Amino acid sequence: MGGWSLTVALSTMVVQARTGAKRAQKKEGERDRKRFLVLQRDADVKRERGHRVNAKSEEELMRGVRRRMEMERKSEGSPVNGEGTRNDCDDRDIDVLVHVRADLFVNARSWDRVRAALNTHGPLKLQCRVLRVEEISVSSIKTLLDLLSLGVAGLAELLPLLSTFPALTTLRLHYCNLDFRRDLPGQDEALRDLSQGLTQLHQLKCLSLTALRLPGQLRVLLSSLPQPLEILELPYLSLSPADLAYLSCSHHASTLQQLDLSENRLDESTLPSIRRLLSQASSSLQHLSLSGCGLTDHLLALLLPSLGCCIALKSLALALNPLSMAGLKDLVRTVVRMPNLRQLLYPNPLEDYQPGLPDLPSSNQTIHLYIHIALANVYFLHLS
Repeated sequence: MGGWSLTVALSTMVVQARTGAKRAQKKEGERDRKRFLVLQRDADVKRERGHRVNAKSEEELMRGVRRRMEMERKSEGSPVNGEGTRNDCDDRDIDVLVHVRADLFVNARSWDRVRAALNTHGPLKLQCRVLRVEEISVSSIKTLLDLLSLGVAGLAELLPLLSTFPALTTLRLHYCNLDFRRDLPGQDEALRDLSQGLTQLHQLKCLSLTALRLPGQLRVLLSSLPQPLEILELPYLSLSPADLAYLSCSHHASTLQQLDLSENRLDESTLPSIRRLLSQASSSLQHLSLSGCGLTDHLLALLLPSLGCCIALKSLALALNPLSMAGLKDLVRTVVRMPNLRQLLYPNPLEDYQPGLPDLPSSNQTIHLYIHIALANVYFLHLS
């Protein structure tokens, strides 16, 4: 089962456990009512026949049964006399037997189920460990975060309140529809709020910003972080030369263990900043991705000396770059001298592509192609 299916199954189980507990509680109440009626009838029969009745013990027994009946009726929202309506939502008297801490994957299809589970008070109490949200509105996200005790509305209001979680070490903001290449109302204010919110994250070690498209804005974001990052993922951000120049001189450069700059176009104007960044991170950097950055043989040749100095590097991704066989051979001559490198991801050489074919696909196009192929396979399996 995937993350979405597990979230739905778990939410269903939490709601069903509450329903089962209410059903058991109702049966217990019915048994108490029947027992109360039997005790009352027996006492009346004994009195009619002139038998001696231990009034004190009878009264205590009936009082205990009546107390349980009153508690059961109270939890149902009904008066003691049995009149009124039942409120199924008021079930806070049910004891929590198990706290379920889980990673939740919430989208438009699972939203109602997850909301019901988080609103449920029963023997299983659902708690969120890692939250992943896709394809739901800001109002729904606000409601969801309210249920998780955050109480925010949208990205601009979310980050300033993340100081509620002083131990937060990882923050991923993917596809948040911030595009500073276009002049859209409210984006400057959102960026300022974003920066202000990051200043409160004193334990943050990993920051992942995917496809936010923030050219020229990296200094505003990263300079506000009080502690240097160890993991920084910036794919599809349309980074400018100024962004890379800042990053190479920032307080994060010497502590980075993982860096992802995939799908940010590199050229000769940005290469000095990349070389300086690699020099600063040479003793700490373990994972580096430069896939889809437009690296040619010439650019790679200028970059290889700096790559060779990264003695801690364990994995290097250079896929989807237009490199020839000669460029790949130069790459191999460099990486075989790197003592800790265990994984190298490289593209097919340009010689493998026939003249006249379309340009090499980007990683984004490749991912969409894989998705369409997978959906087609599922469709044909369904037909068969």
